[in-house]
Amino acid sequence: MKVLSRFYLAAILAVVALVGAGAAWAGIGQPSDWQIGPQGPVTEVADDIVGFHTYLLVVISLITAFVLGLLVYVVMRFNARANPTPSRTTHNTLLEVLWTLGPVLILLSIAIPSFKYLLFQLNIPKADLVVKATGKQWFWTYSYPDSKFEFDSLMLTDKERQAKLAKDPKADVPRLLSVDNELVVPVNKVVVVQVTGADVIHAFAVPSFGIKIDAIPGRLNETWFKARDEGVYHGQCSELCGKDHAFMPITVRVVSQQAFTAWLEDAKKKYASEDTPSAVKVAAGQ
Repeated sequence: MKVLSRFYLAAILAVVALVGAGAAWAGIGQPSDWQIGPQGPVTEVADDIVGFHTYLLVVISLITAFVLGLLVYVVMRFNARANPTPSRTTHNTLLEVLWTLGPVLILLSIAIPSFKYLLFQLNIPKADLVVKATGKQWFWTYSYPDSKFEFDSLMLTDKERQAKLAKDPKADVPRLLSVDNELVVPVNKVVVVQVTGADVIHAFAVPSFGIKIDAIPGRLNETWFKARDEGVYHGQCSELCGKDHAFMPITVRVVSQQAFTAWLEDAKKKYASEDTPSAVKVAAGQ
C-alpha cells in the first residue's frame, strides 16, 4: 500500500506540473508552439475561464487517479489467491450512500462556479465603446456606430505578408491570422461587441479575451470584454461557414486612450473618403 500511495502522490504532482507547464507554454494573443493550455488571459472573463479550466482538469484527474487506485486495490485484495473464500455480502448501506452522494457533490462543485462565470459573461456592463462585427463569406466588417463609419477586414495573403516582412523583418504578422484592417479599441475600457451575420452563421472568437459568440443572420448577439493590456490579439471564425472558413481571422489591436482617439479621427476621414475595401481578395488556399 505504501508503494501505491507513493504512486498516487507522484501522479498528482505530475498532473499539477503538467497543468502549470501548459499555462506557461500558452502565449498571449495568438497560438504558441506546443501549446497544451488556453491562451494567456487579458480580461476578467478570460481569467475565470482559464481558472475554471485548470480547476476542472484537476478534479477530473483526481477522480481518474482515485478510480484507478480503487481498481488496483480490488484486483489485489479480492483475487482468488488472496481471497479464496469470497464474501457473500450483497448490500452495504454506507457505500451505497457514499457512491451516490459523492458524484452529486462533485457535480455541484463544478456547476456552482460555472453558473457564476456564465452570469458574469452574460451580464453586459455599461459600454465605453460599442462596435459591430458582421461576419461575411469570408471576412469581417467592423462598424463604429457612434462615429458612423465601417470597414472590411480581410486576411493578408502570403504575398502581402512577405511585403510587410520585407519592410520590417520584426513585424508581427502571423500567417492565417494577420489582416489588412484591424479592429482598434482602447485599453481598460468596456467594449461591447454586437455580432451578426450577413449570409450564413459565423462565430466571433478571441481566446485571450474569453469571448466566443455566434454571428447569425437576422439576429444581433452581444458580448463584451475589457482588455487590461495593450497589444495585438488574434482570433478566428469558430463556426464552419463554407470553403474559406479557415481564412477569416480576427485581429484586435488594444491601444492607449490617446492613441485610440488619434486613430479614430484618422479613421473617420479614411473610411468616409475611400470605398470599402474589396471583398474578393481572399482566395481559397491562401
